[in-house]
Amino acid sequence: MKQRLGLVITVLISLMFSWCVPFALADVTGTVKGVCKDTEGKPIVGAIVEWVNGENGRKYDLKTNDKGEYFTLGVIPGRYRVTLTKDGKQIYYFNGVIVQGDEVAVDFDMQKEMGAAAQASGMSADQAKQQQDAQAKVAKENNTIKALNEKLSAAKQSADAGNLDAAVSTMTEATQMDPNRDLLWAKLGEYNLADAGKVTDAAEKTKHYSDAADDYSKAVDLRQKAMDTDPKAKTPDATKILAQYYNNLGQADAKTAKTDDAVKAYTQAAQLDPAAAGQYYFNLGAILTNANTTNDSKMRAAAADAFDKAIAADPNRADAYYWKGTNLIGAATLQGDKMVAPPGTAEAFQKYLELQPTGPHAEEAKAMLTSLGSTIETNYGKKSKSAAKKPQ
Repeated sequence: MKQRLGLVITVLISLMFSWCVPFALADVTGTVKGVCKDTEGKPIVGAIVEWVNGENGRKYDLKTNDKGEYFTLGVIPGRYRVTLTKDGKQIYYFNGVIVQGDEVAVDFDMQKEMGAAAQASGMSADQAKQQQDAQAKVAKENNTIKALNEKLSAAKQSADAGNLDAAVSTMTEATQMDPNRDLLWAKLGEYNLADAGKVTDAAEKTKHYSDAADDYSKAVDLRQKAMDTDPKAKTPDATKILAQYYNNLGQADAKTAKTDDAVKAYTQAAQLDPAAAGQYYFNLGAILTNANTTNDSKMRAAAADAFDKAIAADPNRADAYYWKGTNLIGAATLQGDKMVAPPGTAEAFQKYLELQPTGPHAEEAKAMLTSLGSTIETNYGKKSKSAAKKPQ
């Protein structure tokens, strides 16, 4: 009897240990959850709540739902750093959060946290929010600038490689990202102008020139608005840039046969930047000369006047003298066998030869002088004997 009792006890002890073994080896895990809200109390949707175990590096990434909630089971016990991020940017974190075999709730209430931070720093909640909004605005602006610089760089690389279509496409994307920056529109206009010069299809060429004019108009408007709104923005450099925009706008308008608009644009450029007025007035005279296909006397006189202004701004601009003379001689008349041109015609060609005796228009200038019966100076560009002597 005693033997049987001993056997039963042995079996019971054995069974007891066999039943307890699984429980002794089972892992104890916890549950974590929480709600994430922004500074306005709204759910932060699609954010990542990262739980990182400081003891073994184990990490759990939990995504918030449309109510800003997150939840998971099976978190290994330990001490955790819990971080809230959205779009790759850290919003807030907690250190030393302990997980055991139970449920742990960690909420991110940014309105509450901002108020606590404001109280600690001596600011009101409204002041803290204003500061946070300002910081967020600066961060957003920096990200935008970085992205736009990447677009500018990519467009330049395409243009340098001769792929102007790609440059236009890239800058179009940039203007869609931020339509309020004059530089972006100016660059788009630059690439449209360049692309038009390479396009053979007439309709496509016209479209590019028209687009370039629109682009530069927007650049002009934005730059002018910035200068009118902020006196600090009205610097000499800013004014020069605006003048360049007007100059390029004039070029685009001229290419689309909007001569009157081109005249206004070039004149505005010259008035804004007197130091560069010689170039801008020369461009004005050039488009009037090219547009005057019917030898209209008023347009011819306007072109000569533009070249006079170019000469006044830059007396050494040789081409201005040549084209002034060309427009003046268009008003010449015959008196018997002699050609009589308006006053200043021969002087304009002589001055051109003085400045550029072997220039690209030298032979034409000499021919014009011959037709007028004027003496052609042949010593231009040659050193006199006295000048050639070495100093004693």
